[in-house]
Amino acid sequence: MDGTLAIIGTGRLGEALLRGLLSSGWITPSQVVATARREERCAELADAHGVKATTDNRAAIEVADVVLLALKPQAMLGVVGAVADAFHPEQTVISVAAGTPTSALQDATPEGIPIVRVMTNTPVQVDEAMSVVSGGTHAGERDLALAEEIFSHVGRVVRMPEEHLDSVTALSGSGPAYFFLLAEAMIDAGILLGLPRDVSSELIIQTMVGSAKMLRDTGRHPVELREMVTSPGGTTIAAIRQLEASRVRAAFLDAIEAAKLRGEQLARGE
Repeated sequence: MDGTLAIIGTGRLGEALLRGLLSSGWITPSQVVATARREERCAELADAHGVKATTDNRAAIEVADVVLLALKPQAMLGVVGAVADAFHPEQTVISVAAGTPTSALQDATPEGIPIVRVMTNTPVQVDEAMSVVSGGTHAGERDLALAEEIFSHVGRVVRMPEEHLDSVTALSGSGPAYFFLLAEAMIDAGILLGLPRDVSSELIIQTMVGSAKMLRDTGRHPVELREMVTSPGGTTIAAIRQLEASRVRAAFLDAIEAAKLRGEQLARGE
């Protein structure tokens, strides 16, 4: 990349993106300005990554060609509004805040600022994120392609209209939590059956990693892969019968729908 990247609000997500972009070679430390609320945090970022770090959001935005807004959703509009005059139309502004639509950011910034909204998830910390890119009113192809390029260094990327982002948030944004909850339950089941916790954990974690790779790499439908494990009259079908009797599938549908509805409420400021 040519130019300067400003990361505004360099918490866990912002730092994970910074780490991935630096390790991929897409950007060098001298091209990055990262911001944080505390001087101690700025020192940590500078020491860990060799980047310039500051508590001055305005100064970082003014020198940037690309501005990555990695602020918490509840702080996003207040922080952006306080430094709105620092943005200019030649920049590409990318927001990763869940529940904050591009229209709200456009209202908080000067006319004509190209804003791209990206919904990503926590596997960005291991360069295995799933990110969805959507453009605001003033975002052109160059801006969308740039956002896709950035997030391709930390996982996979697709482009969708913004109207779908509440669904994306419910499905893949919150998705890691569902998997972690499932892993926790399965590990506890192993302990219930008499296995040591460390053994149960290793069994479940590797089973989940291997199963996910099969889904991704074989291209087969989940039903087909499940049927490969499910022998007539065997242990797996006995377990699946119990899961279906407990309405586990319906519970997931209800949970993800509830997450989408909550995302819509957040977007309305509720």
